[in-house]
Amino acid sequence: MAWWFFLIAIFLYLACAVLFIAEVFIPSGGVISVLALVCIIGGVAIFFHHSVGAGIIGIVVAVVMIPTVWVIAYKRFPQSRFGKSIMLAASEKRQGDAVRDNEELQKLLGAEGTVLTPLRPVGMADFGGQRLECVAESGYVEKDKKIKVIHVEGTQLTVRVAEES
Repeated sequence: MAWWFFLIAIFLYLACAVLFIAEVFIPSGGVISVLALVCIIGGVAIFFHHSVGAGIIGIVVAVVMIPTVWVIAYKRFPQSRFGKSIMLAASEKRQGDAVRDNEELQKLLGAEGTVLTPLRPVGMADFGGQRLECVAESGYVEKDKKIKVIHVEGTQLTVRVAEES
């Protein structure tokens, strides 16, 4: 068998890798994956045509190459221009906006705070310097109103307008 058969097999392996990467970036309904599989099968067939040992080495290379190419492509996808255009951006949280655990929120039961954004019925309120999301018991509460925590369930604070004295 001529040496250029090996070049064709190697070319088919490289084409398979390129097609698998393209499948990550171009939605094709699996057509590109089928073409990639045809390339890898053709490359393995050429290796087996030469010898069984070359065919087994070709299969081992394919078994290592395919998952490696997929992992690299998926790790690079979010940084690509196309990936950035279709993926959701991470929410930009300000320091102090982290979700608190239930024990920490239970301590706020009965605490008073000030509404930072209108509660419709969900909004942000300040409780002693802590910005927390809360739910109004009675629907809408205007900004800058004084509120009181009346119920804590999981990570949800239920509040009502504080009675003015």
